[in-house]
Amino acid sequence: MGLVKAAIAGLDDAEISEIIEMALSDHVSFSQIFTLYGLREKDVKKLMRSRLKTGSYKVWRTRVRQFSDRRAEYK
Repeated sequence: MGLVKAAIAGLDDAEISEIIEMALSDHVSFSQIFTLYGLREKDVKKLMRSRLKTGSYKVWRTRVRQFSDRRAEYK
């Protein structure tokens, strides 16, 4: 089992839902998610890819990429 799967396996459904909600929010950074749940940016991306529909994931990644280009610390 990979490190990401192990970290996610220790979370219940409510915590996973909260992480997804935080990641979808424009007001929560990846560092805040790391502080609360210990998941790094790449871990959050893997979680989002596994839990969101493909189209929803692509839209989210595009939005994160576009906003991060405009701000020093977006996510």
